[in-house]
Amino acid sequence: MTSKLVVVGAGMVAQRLVEALRSRDLEGRWHVTVLGEEPRRPYDRVALTSYFSARDAEELALGDGSLWEDPLVTLRKDDRVVAIDREARTVTTARGRVEHYDHLVLATGSYAWVPPMKGADLPGVFVYRTLDDVAALRGYVEELRLTRPVVRGAVLGGGLLGLEAAGALRALGAQATVLQVGTHLMSAQVDLGGGEALKRLINGLGIGVRVDAMTTRIRPHRRGGVGRIELADGGRVDADVVVVAAGVRPRDELAREAGLDMGERGGVLVDDACRTSDPYVSAIGEVACIQGACIGLVAPGYAMAEVAADRLLGGAALFPGADTATKLKLSGVDVASFGDAFAQTPGALEVVWADPVAGVYKKLVMSDDARTLLGGVFVGDASAYASLRPQLGRELPGDPSAFLLPEGGGGGAAELELPDDASVCSCNNVTAGTIREAVTEHGCQDLGAVKACTRAGTSCGSCLPLVKKLVGTELAKQGVVVSTALCEHFSLSRAQLYDAVLVAGVTSFTEVVARFGTDPAARGCDICRPAIASILSTTAPAHVLEGERAALQDTNDHVMANLQKDGSYSVVPRMPGGEVTPEGLITVGEIARDFGLYTKVTGGQRIDMFGARLDQLPEIWRRLVDAGFESGHAYGKSLRTVKSCVGSTWCRFGVQDSVGLAVELELRYRGLRSPHKIKLGVSGCARECAEARGKDVGVIATDKGWNLYVGGNGGFTPRHARLLAEDLDTATLIRTIDRFLLYYVRTADRLQRTAPWVDEVEGGLDGVRRVVLEDSLGICADLDAQMAQHVESYEDEWAATLADPDKLRRFQSFVNSPETPDPSLAYVPERGQVRPATADEVAAARRGEPVLVAGTTLEVRS
Repeated sequence: MTSKLVVVGAGMVAQRLVEALRSRDLEGRWHVTVLGEEPRRPYDRVALTSYFSARDAEELALGDGSLWEDPLVTLRKDDRVVAIDREARTVTTARGRVEHYDHLVLATGSYAWVPPMKGADLPGVFVYRTLDDVAALRGYVEELRLTRPVVRGAVLGGGLLGLEAAGALRALGAQATVLQVGTHLMSAQVDLGGGEALKRLINGLGIGVRVDAMTTRIRPHRRGGVGRIELADGGRVDADVVVVAAGVRPRDELAREAGLDMGERGGVLVDDACRTSDPYVSAIGEVACIQGACIGLVAPGYAMAEVAADRLLGGAALFPGADTATKLKLSGVDVASFGDAFAQTPGALEVVWADPVAGVYKKLVMSDDARTLLGGVFVGDASAYASLRPQLGRELPGDPSAFLLPEGGGGGAAELELPDDASVCSCNNVTAGTIREAVTEHGCQDLGAVKACTRAGTSCGSCLPLVKKLVGTELAKQGVVVSTALCEHFSLSRAQLYDAVLVAGVTSFTEVVARFGTDPAARGCDICRPAIASILSTTAPAHVLEGERAALQDTNDHVMANLQKDGSYSVVPRMPGGEVTPEGLITVGEIARDFGLYTKVTGGQRIDMFGARLDQLPEIWRRLVDAGFESGHAYGKSLRTVKSCVGSTWCRFGVQDSVGLAVELELRYRGLRSPHKIKLGVSGCARECAEARGKDVGVIATDKGWNLYVGGNGGFTPRHARLLAEDLDTATLIRTIDRFLLYYVRTADRLQRTAPWVDEVEGGLDGVRRVVLEDSLGICADLDAQMAQHVESYEDEWAATLADPDKLRRFQSFVNSPETPDPSLAYVPERGQVRPATADEVAAARRGEPVLVAGTTLEVRS
C-alpha cells in the first residue's frame, strides 16, 4: 500500500526531503505531494542575490527538474495552505483544495521580520526574502533611475542578508548605505575585530556603513514613496528605496492554529527525530524549533530533511546538531566563520592574526590547552576556512598560529590530513571518508564524477576546493595517475607545453617536437598539431598559413572559412561591436547576390554568408577587403565577436559609450588565438541589452565606470559570467581584460572554455582575481607586454593572403589544375594506366594542399 505524504512549503529543505525520500524509497511506499505558495519550483534562496545579475529564475532552480515528473511526486505551485485539520488528517489550501495525509511535514520556513515603525508600509520599502521580493526591488530601482540621476538606497540590517542586499543595490546602479543596530557588521557570525575589518572591506566596495544606527521612522518624500530614514540618535539618512533585512521569524502560524506545541520563542517544537507533538506531523527547516532554537541556515535544514526521510522509511536517524558555519556571498569580500566564533567555551583561547592595511582579520578559537579547534573567524582572507572547518572539535597538529599565516608564509592549513569522519560538505552531510570511497570503491576519477556520486559541492559550493584536493590526494595514494598529457606525442599538458615553448623561444612545430616531444621524428596528430599552432600564434606570431604552420591547422583554419555540412563554406566579415556603414551593408548584399549566398544576421551582430565554394573564397574576400572589411575569424579558436548595445550614444538609459568600447575591444583582441573560441559583450547600462553576462568576458556600464564579468558561456553547459571587478575606469578595465585573456590562453587546457577554466584555477574566481588584479604570481608585466606585442603585430589574415600568390594556391580546386571546376561534374578515378605523381605534386600534397592525379585527389601517407 502506498501512503500519502504531504509537505507544506516548497523551499530548499522541502526539495531535499523529496530527493532523499525518493532516492531511498525503492519500493514506492510513499506518494509525496508538495504544496507551495510561490509560482515556481524550489530554488536556491542562498544564491538569491545572483538573480540581479542572472535575470533568469530558472538558473536558481534546485536539483534535477525530472524529480517533479516522478509519478510518485506531485508539486502544486501557487497554492498556499491555510488550515490543518489534525483530527481528519487533511490540509486545506487557499484555492479550496483538500489534501488527505498519512503523514504531514511542515517546511514553511520563515518570513522577513519588519520592525514596528512608522513608514514601513510606504512604497519603496522592501523585504529581501523571495524571488518576487528581489524582482520587485529591481523593477522599482530601475524605474527610479529613469527620472533620478542618483538613486539612494538604504539597508536596515548588517547581517549576511543585509550585506548581500546592499551588494544587490550597488549592482542595480544605486547607492547603498547599511544601517546596523549593533556595534559591528555580521555580529551574529564575527567578533568586533572581524567586524571592523569587514566594515573597511564593505566601504571599499562603495557601500556606506553606519553602526549603532537604530531606525525609528521612515518618512515619505513629497513626490511619494520613501524620502528619508530617521534614527534614534537624532540622525537621518536620505533614501529613495529601503530594504529591510533585520532578521527572520519562523512561519509557524499554521502549526500554532492547529494546536501543536510551540517553542519558547516561536517555531514548531520538535525532538531530534523532527517529530512534533502530533505523531503524524513532522517539521523541518527554519520553522522547526529543535534543540531549543530555530536555525536560519540551510545546512541544518538539510540535515533535518535527511532525518525526516529516514524516519518515514522506518529508520532511527537523529538530528546531529547544527553546523552554524557561514560564508558571505558578496563579490570582493571574503568572510567566513564556524564553531565557537565568540570563544564562549570556558577556558577558550583566541589566536588572532590581523593585517589592517590589507583588510585581513583571522582568528582561531582553541581549547584551554591550545590543542583542540573550537571555532574560527576569517575576514578578508578565508582561504584556510575549507581546510580548518572540518577539523572542528579535533586536535590541530602543531602551533595553531601557523594556520593563520598568509599563503607562502608558513601556513599549514593546506597540509592537514582530514580523518574519514570529518565533515567536508555540511550542506549535504558528506564526510572526507565518503569522498575517498567515491574514488576507491566507485571508480570516480575526477571532481565531476565525485560530485555526482556524493553530492558534495552541489549546493553552496564552498567546499569544492577541499573536495578537489581530497580526490587528487586519494588518486595519488591509489597509484592512479590521471594523465594531463596533451596527447601521445607529448607528455606535457597544454599549459606546461605553452610555458616550455615560451621560455625556450622555439618558433616551429618541428622545433617543438624535437625539444619536448616523446618522439622527435613524429609528425603529430589531430590533437597536438592545432594545439601547437594555437600556442605558437601568441608566443611567435605569424600568418596562420605561413610555411609549416599551414599544415598544422584544422579544416576551418586551413582555408580561413567555416566548413558547412554540404561541403561549402561560410564567410563572416568582421563588424566590430556590430557597427557597420550603409556602404558596407550594400557591399555585403551585392556579394551575396552575385555569388548566390544565403545571408543571416548572427547572434554576434555580424552578417554570415553561406554557400561559397573553396575557389570562390579569394574573390569574395578581395571585394570585402577592398570595401574595408577584415576577417571575422569565425573559423578560428580565437576572438569571435564583441556584442554591444547602442549605449549612451543613442539610448536614453545608457550611462556609458558601449559601442565605442566594444569596437575598441574587438580591434584590440582580433586574431587572438586561444584554447577555445571566446566572445565578449558590452552593455551600456544595467538593463543588459547586450547580454554581456552570457559571454566569456562581459562588461556592464555603471555611473562610475565599468563592471567586469568573466567565465560566461560555457559551451555545452551554458553559464553566466561572474563579477571580477567593479566600477573600473576604461584603462584599468582594458588592462584587466588583457591579463584575464592571456592568463587563460597560457594556462587553460586544450579546447577548454573560460567557464570551466575559472573553476579549475587554483582558488577559482578569487584566484583569478588575485592574479590579474593583484599580480599574485608576478606575471602581469609579462602579460601586458605580450598583449602589446599581439596588438602591434596583428595583420588581417585574408588581406595578407590575397597579396601572397603562394597562399592563394591552396584555394584552387587543385594546385596543378587551376581552372574552376564545373560544379555539375563529379570526378571519378580513371581506370587503367595511372601516371606517377611528380615531385612537386608530392611536396604539395605533403603540405596538405589538394592535388589532382588521374581524376582523384592525391593523398601522401608519411
